[in-house]
Amino acid sequence: MSLDFDSARLPNPNLTEEHEAWRTQLRRFIDAEIMPYAEEWDEAGDIPMALWPKAAEVGLLGLGYPEEYGGVLEGIDSWYGWITNEELARHSVGGVNASLMVHGIGLPPVINWGPDWMKQEIAPPVLRGEKHIALGITEPGGGSDVAQLKTTAVRDGDHFIVNGSKTYITGGMRANWVSTAVRTGGEGAAGVSMLLIPTDVEGFSRTPLDRKQGWWASDTATLYFDNVRVPAENLIGEENKGFLVIMTNFNGERMAMAAGMEALGRVCLEEAVAWARERNTFGKRLADHQVIRHKIAMMKQKLNATQAYIRSCYEAIEAGHPDPGDIALLKVQASETMEFCAREAMQILGGIGYMRGSRVERIYREVRVNAIGGGSEEIMRDLAARQYKL
Repeated sequence: MSLDFDSARLPNPNLTEEHEAWRTQLRRFIDAEIMPYAEEWDEAGDIPMALWPKAAEVGLLGLGYPEEYGGVLEGIDSWYGWITNEELARHSVGGVNASLMVHGIGLPPVINWGPDWMKQEIAPPVLRGEKHIALGITEPGGGSDVAQLKTTAVRDGDHFIVNGSKTYITGGMRANWVSTAVRTGGEGAAGVSMLLIPTDVEGFSRTPLDRKQGWWASDTATLYFDNVRVPAENLIGEENKGFLVIMTNFNGERMAMAAGMEALGRVCLEEAVAWARERNTFGKRLADHQVIRHKIAMMKQKLNATQAYIRSCYEAIEAGHPDPGDIALLKVQASETMEFCAREAMQILGGIGYMRGSRVERIYREVRVNAIGGGSEEIMRDLAARQYKL
């Protein structure tokens, strides 16, 4: 039995030597700059600010963004993103990844839909790791039903006056800007806009959410807007057409989450196999008990299926015809696989897996945030059903 994180990865004919060189470079960075400290940061509930410039220097923050803003875009495809999320899963502290890479959901609306001045002002310092941007969608009164958000932005000359709040905002305490969903029109999706809101303006405040089940190292916040004046030029995209910006952004977020969840499941498999090989019970190795062998086989089966699904969705994206319904169901597949592998690994490890400091213990308590964030399993299934006109 020789299953580990790398050997449990199915062959992918889309990968080139350049892709594997990125994996090697990124793994070297993670092993040196994150892996030795991940548990300490998780327990402390904080990540040192110095990590962002280091991540920028190795190319992690700028991967997939235009060169003119300090990114690396030429030759970058979906497979680089998959590799990145796989490698970031290996240390198993999801809160580190969530905060470090939160620009991956906060910055794309600016890059893809914002005016030129906004891209030039915001993107470079974010991609250098000097400034931070978050995404503000979820509200205290509603999460997955984005079309019903209540935070308002009312026109007042060449400004909007923003009132309301956002919650469960990853990176919210550090953010210098928040790409924020607001209601500028009537009810429903047709009245939603996206607005870039600086966090140093009068009337803005925030409080930390630091009593979470998982993602302890992640900076999470509730944001408050009390008559916040924001220039109308800070619109991201067109007024009352922000729902399109939000939905486009979700595809990338869900693919990244799926890739990360599958890789976290592989971490659980790796830990379970290692323990099963060295632990002896009733006169033989755990790995020699049929019930344990079957658990491991079922974990590998589900991981194989999820990897194949991820590859299929990325191939569709690379071909230029992504299917939002397929991506939604992939996220469900990945969260269910992660949950199954975390549970089975915990059963195999027993008491040692329950103790803090175990990679499986960390992954086990981060299952739910992955099953909810980016669109809950229930909403994902319903979205797919609507997409297929059932």
